Amino acid sequence: MQNKDLDELETKIRYCFRDKQILRTAMTHSSFSNECHMRKIDCNERLEFLGDAVLEITVSDYLYHLTPELSEGKMSTTRASIVCEPTLALCCREIDLGSYLLIGKGEEHTGGRERDSILSDAMEALIGAIYLDGGITSAKEFIYRFILNDIESKTLFYDSKSILQELVQAEGKGRLVYSLIDETGPDHAKTFTAEARFGDTVLGTGSGKSKKAAEQEAAYAAILRIKQRKNEDRK
Repeated sequence: MQNKDLDELETKIRYCFRDKQILRTAMTHSSFSNECHMRKIDCNERLEFLGDAVLEITVSDYLYHLTPELSEGKMSTTRASIVCEPTLALCCREIDLGSYLLIGKGEEHTGGRERDSILSDAMEALIGAIYLDGGITSAKEFIYRFILNDIESKTLFYDSKSILQELVQAEGKGRLVYSLIDETGPDHAKTFTAEARFGDTVLGTGSGKSKKAAEQEAAYAAILRIKQRKNEDRK
């Protein structure tokens, strides 16, 4: 699959680049630049470095000013849950960022567009590109809109397995286990499906490119189901 038109991406993220080349660089993975014998600096790694710093300071500033009740330790763990690889990859999938990447044929063949590490790096590179092109205000607007838009859910997703463990322990006796129930795709690009089970009850099911990711998705689905059930019981 070829990458989608970058004009479409600009419309989606509600930011129009003055320098289109910066956006193209942000969407160029090193595998593509290597295959095309481009300069090392023409891939998105330097922008990823810059975007990581912009993301860290923006999230830190947000937590400091808008959550005055949080301790330093809680702010640190909350920030970690927002800027970690799985969460950034989740944000990427919400805007289908992977489909706009220029990646090498090898990475394409092995499912690189859906790999968490590549997606999270692309998100940081995009932030770095917006910062260079439009300044800190534009970068902060993007981060607020697409990364800080639902902190509660992202924190739940990051800590899903430990949160689910606490929830089921409060339910009574039993043991929380994760079971791999399906594997699809070729060896180089498998998709795993797992379920979170408490006793004889399946609490949630999830899929991912690794067993760990599938278990995390299953735990997150289970948490949402438990929260929904509790909300309905209160009515």
